[in-house]
Amino acid sequence: MIHVLAIITAHPGQRDALLAEFRANMPNVHAEQGCIEYGPAIDAEGFGKFSAPFGADTFVVIEKWATADALRAHAAAPHMAAYAARTKAMIASRVIHVLTGA
Repeated sequence: MIHVLAIITAHPGQRDALLAEFRANMPNVHAEQGCIEYGPAIDAEGFGKFSAPFGADTFVVIEKWATADALRAHAAAPHMAAYAARTKAMIASRVIHVLTGA
């Protein structure tokens, strides 16, 4: 199994609009062969110093893929290219971590 953590930071004030575009694309991704999990997460409130927050403009995409080939196909999917084009101006930074079980 392949795990992905994608840390997406929107330009100030753009996170909600970016998340709306992300959520609109989620059914396409969930329909992809090999997609086990794909969804956004934001900072949980109320954990104080126990947690290091990402911040108000950031969300993390938590993904699980059955195989590396499934992840590669996802990255090349036409709906992902369309999503990237629609959201390019909203994104300040994107850092993707591709992991495997230890």
